[in-house]
Amino acid sequence: MFQKTYKTVKVNLAGGIVSAGDLLSIITAAEKARIEDVQFGTRQQMFLKVKVEKLAQLEEDLKLANIFFETEGDEFPNIVSSYVTEGVFQSAIWVSEGVYRDVLDHFDFHPRLRINLSDSGQTFIPFFTGHLNFVSSEKNNYWYLYVRFPKTSQVYAWNDLVYTGDIPRLCKIIEEIILGNKELFYGIENISAGDLYRVVAEKVSFVSQPVEQPLKLPQFALPYYEGFNQYNNKTWLGIYRRDELYSIAFLKDICAICKETKIGQIYTTPWKSLIIKGIEVHQRKLWDYVLGKYRINVRHASNELGWQVEDLNEDALNLKHHLIRHFDKDDVRTYGLCFAIKTQPNTSLFGSVIIKKLPNESRNQRRALDRYDILYTRDFNPNSKEYILFRKEVPKEFLDTYLISLCKYYYELNSEQDLIPHEAYQENNPGSGNESPIKLVHQCRDCLTIYDEAYGDLTNGIESGLPFKDLPDSYECPTCGAGKENFQTIEQPSLV
Repeated sequence: MFQKTYKTVKVNLAGGIVSAGDLLSIITAAEKARIEDVQFGTRQQMFLKVKVEKLAQLEEDLKLANIFFETEGDEFPNIVSSYVTEGVFQSAIWVSEGVYRDVLDHFDFHPRLRINLSDSGQTFIPFFTGHLNFVSSEKNNYWYLYVRFPKTSQVYAWNDLVYTGDIPRLCKIIEEIILGNKELFYGIENISAGDLYRVVAEKVSFVSQPVEQPLKLPQFALPYYEGFNQYNNKTWLGIYRRDELYSIAFLKDICAICKETKIGQIYTTPWKSLIIKGIEVHQRKLWDYVLGKYRINVRHASNELGWQVEDLNEDALNLKHHLIRHFDKDDVRTYGLCFAIKTQPNTSLFGSVIIKKLPNESRNQRRALDRYDILYTRDFNPNSKEYILFRKEVPKEFLDTYLISLCKYYYELNSEQDLIPHEAYQENNPGSGNESPIKLVHQCRDCLTIYDEAYGDLTNGIESGLPFKDLPDSYECPTCGAGKENFQTIEQPSLV
């Protein structure tokens, strides 16, 4: 039996924030365990890959430093926040660093559901990749809440605005109810979402405000998050690593500079980058020195920065590099788009264009080559979960051609505003700003592909406007080939 020689230790950095002191404690423990590099994840967490014989020593040192960690697991996902964006990419009306800190400091438990805290004015941190997604409202200290039920595509807009001080307690109660009643709220479709609200309301009272207007999010644009940038008479530094590896020696020097220059915190991002705020003009030479010492490049092209790949996935990272080389060769414009590479079915990534690896089930040598579906989100809004199939079963060698074509299509849409329908994958689209009424669509039980008569099914030669009941009995799902009888009727709700 194959014996693993390495184990992965995950360290949660709540809200994407780590003090220079805590980071030094982590990397000191890693250094003692003979770890040379660390990685960061899409939920702003840190990963340490350690040899099995050094694992016990690393775990003991992290415990002594009072650092929360998990070995070979993610039972307690990191809390994601847009704390890093404040003052750098945008200035919020009321969501200050102090507000984020108050919320994070009052979590007296380690959540088992994914929690996101996002300012509604920023576009750097994903809004809806969690199970409990809090988005700031226009009312001071009140948040919209969107609940994405675990192992489902269903999202529920909470009836009330949630008060800042109640977020940790509400998260704990919702988590207890969902995980304690999995037969009602976990891994099943068509959940009666209103039941969750009623159970919570019966259990405890909270300070709240009515939702008077739908959530409105800004149009997505990924800010350039690398290099030295000016803000408020100071400088912030963004560091991105093409191989996702940050050397222990480099991080150790960063901590030393932070201590010398009285910079208290370092920030991680869902793009697996680091951001350091508050660099004084006269201190920049220290940062220039350390970047030069480790030959850190801070001039990557913007079309390389707008990608998310699954954590610790070398194959997906190699595919990203392959595609970026072709984008660079053809001088492809990608501003306004972001890309996600999915090789596993249940990963939650952020992207307006999704490259989805298909399971390899063919014995035929040619068919056994890796193939991918290319999808994009409705209106190319990466916060949407309404996926549209652009091309299916694309071999790797043709991915760049079709992706370049899709990029051109995106810019044609922006100039012409003329939508071309493709096959639709339907989940839910929170925060789109469209107030569409509830309607019924038909969903494949196996792969969740939607048949929506408004779009038809171009792959099977079915024009828009044909009701599902009028489809021939021989109709098959365009994605997985399941028969017509495998489709179920579901509601397609407007979440705002």
